[in-house]
Amino acid sequence: MARFATATAPKRQETALDTATVNFRRAAAHLNLTADMQTLLSTPLREMRVEIPLRRDNGELQVFTGYRIQHNGVRGPVCGGFRLHPKSDLDEMRALAAATTWKAAVLNLPFGGAQGCIICDPATLSRTELERLTRKYVSRVHMMLGPYRDVPAPDVNTDSEVMGWVFDQFSSAHGYTPACTSGKPQAMGGSLASERATGTGLAIVLREACKDLGMKLEGLRVAIQGFGFVGHATADALQKLGCKVVAIPDSKGGVRNYQGLNVEALSKHVEESGTVAGFAGSEKITNDTLLESDCDVLIPAATDSMLTGSNAARTRAKIILEGANLPTTPSADAVFERLGVTVVPDILANAGGMASSYFEWTQNLQQIFWDEEHVNRELEKVLCHAYETVSARARQDKSSLRTAAYCVGIERVARAESLRPV
Repeated sequence: MARFATATAPKRQETALDTATVNFRRAAAHLNLTADMQTLLSTPLREMRVEIPLRRDNGELQVFTGYRIQHNGVRGPVCGGFRLHPKSDLDEMRALAAATTWKAAVLNLPFGGAQGCIICDPATLSRTELERLTRKYVSRVHMMLGPYRDVPAPDVNTDSEVMGWVFDQFSSAHGYTPACTSGKPQAMGGSLASERATGTGLAIVLREACKDLGMKLEGLRVAIQGFGFVGHATADALQKLGCKVVAIPDSKGGVRNYQGLNVEALSKHVEESGTVAGFAGSEKITNDTLLESDCDVLIPAATDSMLTGSNAARTRAKIILEGANLPTTPSADAVFERLGVTVVPDILANAGGMASSYFEWTQNLQQIFWDEEHVNRELEKVLCHAYETVSARARQDKSSLRTAAYCVGIERVARAESLRPV
């Protein structure tokens, strides 16, 4: 009898929303949350979609879509990233907003989580087009924003200048309101060291994790995915701690040198060429070969869903330090758990950016200005306390750091939620 192959549908790729949902459900089950509480905590507070018409420099009219998702405001005004990216969508915004809620709670900050975007490719827009587009977006969502409602923060493709446009546009409707956003230029009330906060925070958290694991920082080999604001600041901070940054790819190429890359020289090379590719004294690599680099620490610092069940087993690192949001899918987590790899989750590892947003918001509300030493001291205090809390919870529950972090964050939000009538 002839045998016929049975066609099977290809396995669907795990998305950021899948990852956020699985992480929440695992922690909720661990905490024995009621079905009602799980519903309350997993349902966004408010969602807005806007259509943004833009008259291009050549006279053409183009319409872009934007979102602002407010996940949970029970512990305070929501705060979260505003990004410009061509592949963003509603599900990604929901996932990131929820993760930001748990991140703020892990740090024990009086914030909930939010996320927003304009679906566009900034590389195809002139700077003046980008400014008009950003301002038009703010003019359509400004009723949701404000220092006691929603505080946007910088994210993918949004630098301090873009956040300055957000602040100025909001203020044009509501009066001078510096606390309405974070990540602004210092001349507009921005906090010192804000652009380096996520990278500095990653170095602090890695230092604390290495203490727990009995690993020395001196000579620790680190591979970092991406050399944007986060990747660059992380590489610089880790090199100052004595680590060897051995591999860095970006969107145009990648470099590796197991003797250690000179971060300062690499930075100058990127300023001149626009990419890490071609840096003298290094071998060429790709994002795929980054995973196979012989290193102690791998830092995914670019996009979500980078580490999956199909590539996780190729990684050779002992520690995964999540610099990006939701970079590790549940199937990859299972592989890392089986291999005994320590994963320091995003809602703890990269929370320096959230802490910096809180510092800026606090300074703006009080109309004061912290010097850089004060900022760094507060960052150290907040992140070390958060790491100690999560690490202790992981030991107590005999769980992973991810489950422990989610349990800490979700438990704090659930406690506040239970004190308010439905």
